[in-house]
Amino acid sequence: MTTHTSKHVDVDIRFLLANERTLLAWIRTSLAVEAGGVGLIAVLKHHGYVGISVLLLGAVVALMGYHRFHAADKAIRAEELPPTGFGPAMQVMLIVVIAVGLSMAQLTFLR
Repeated sequence: MTTHTSKHVDVDIRFLLANERTLLAWIRTSLAVEAGGVGLIAVLKHHGYVGISVLLLGAVVALMGYHRFHAADKAIRAEELPPTGFGPAMQVMLIVVIAVGLSMAQLTFLR
């Protein structure tokens, strides 16, 4: 009879819960980016493709968060640090794009 031995790691639950809170933060950011996309669609009626692009980028942010959640979970359970990613930089870029787009739309309507 063969026995399968696996390494059992006692993970501090606080790390797992923090990882879940981080996923929720990614989802909130994704929703904010998508709301910006909807706003751009409403304001830039003749250039709706800009808003649709931002809306789709919001979905990408959610997927990035989901991927990051799983990578961090795997690393936590292996007692390692999760790999760094480009997600936070992309989030900042998206928020800047939305802000610039909404500012340009507002200036367009002031004329």
